[in-house]
Amino acid sequence: MKRTKPGVGGRIGKLLLGPILCLLIFAALRTTFSREQALTLGVLAWMICWWIGLPVHYAVTSLLPVVAVSFLRLAPVDVVVSQYFSETIVQLLGAEFLCQTWKTTGLGRRISLKVLNLVGPSMHQQICAWFFASVLLSLFLPKTITCAVITPIAVSMLDFVGEKDIRTSRPALPILLAIAWGIGIAGATTPLGGAMNLVSISNLESVLGHELPYADWVMRMAPMVAVLLVIALIYLLSFRLPVRKLEGTREFFRRAYAELGPMGRGERISLILFLTALVLSFARPLYADLFPEFKASYVFLACGLLTFVLHDESHQPLLDWSYAEKNVMWGMLYLYGGGLAIGKLMTESGTASRISELLVAMNIQSDLLLLVIFVVLAALLAETSSNTAAAAIATPVVLSITMALGKNPIPFFFVTALAANGGYFLPLSTRAVPVSYGMDSRHLLKKGLPLAVINYAAMVAMGYLFLRFWPFFGTVG
Repeated sequence: MKRTKPGVGGRIGKLLLGPILCLLIFAALRTTFSREQALTLGVLAWMICWWIGLPVHYAVTSLLPVVAVSFLRLAPVDVVVSQYFSETIVQLLGAEFLCQTWKTTGLGRRISLKVLNLVGPSMHQQICAWFFASVLLSLFLPKTITCAVITPIAVSMLDFVGEKDIRTSRPALPILLAIAWGIGIAGATTPLGGAMNLVSISNLESVLGHELPYADWVMRMAPMVAVLLVIALIYLLSFRLPVRKLEGTREFFRRAYAELGPMGRGERISLILFLTALVLSFARPLYADLFPEFKASYVFLACGLLTFVLHDESHQPLLDWSYAEKNVMWGMLYLYGGGLAIGKLMTESGTASRISELLVAMNIQSDLLLLVIFVVLAALLAETSSNTAAAAIATPVVLSITMALGKNPIPFFFVTALAANGGYFLPLSTRAVPVSYGMDSRHLLKKGLPLAVINYAAMVAMGYLFLRFWPFFGTVG
């Protein structure tokens, strides 16, 4: 009798669980939702099941919406499929090209040594340094850019100290979690933190009938974000760390940095291209009227393409296609696109609108209960699709429900917009970047779920207190 290979039965079980769960959800919701809507929720559950169980690679799971929408006719195929090469994906691809030159030119090694030189090898210092760096950049740049920029630097540093395999590296997990969570939380502070904030503001402005000053957003979001950041940092520092220090001492890193000598032509060009992309993205308002379509996504792609054209001191291109083909994180692009695709499918199939109708029909008057429902709705969308999709779906729902109930929609809106910026435990949105670099999604789930419960509860508590005792929170200029 032929013996089954170890683990094959378990993998088959995990594979079958996804489609079975999809069918069960479809059967259970068929009377409440339309065929297309019930199937959309079933496909979403299927994707979550496979992302957690990992019977196949993350990127394979991320392509399920393409098959579902074409085979089951859930929504226009082109609208969903286009998400896999949306502006966000273009931006990530450009950033990947730029970051690959850090390896080919040695810039990544130089930056890593500088970071280790300044911060030191202590794990607590490393966690704090990467966390605050992520927070600071997220205040001014979209989450996607920030994560695509910082993660490769951290991975390069870990590689330099001997942590070659990120999946099995003990120090890598807290450092990469510090980056993912720092970016995920802080990005809500300013409208510049990402498309999800601009989408939320646009939805509110359509109700207000006038422009929302960015200062109004910051003044209401900053106190809540500060509390969530403190909670996240305390949680990170409470981890039982596998090692107290990275290999090496500050003196060793200083000597190694000194031995590098002056920067070569390739390193300088790589750094200039990278900084140019950052500056042009941040300064877009200055040239938006002259080049209205040259958004941050295309800035990064343009600078990324220049890496194939410009040469280093050896008269070799900074990046050639054969190297890029093997080393670019293609799986990350599909993973990110899958999150955008399922979010678009939720909208196009009418699932989001149907959820709104059901919530209005419940005629809930309790402010606290409404906040719980809105935060849970936005959190589920943020965790299972993308932050932009969560904001696009949740904020209009909240505005329409609260106005239908005769309540002031503004305080509920801000808390929901904050929750739409969340995301702690599934390998989607900005969390897709560190996962693609090797962080195990099961560790992300295990560590992220407790923090998610704590921070979402904190959002509800703060929203309720502000609604009751801070009148300014419920008004805008």
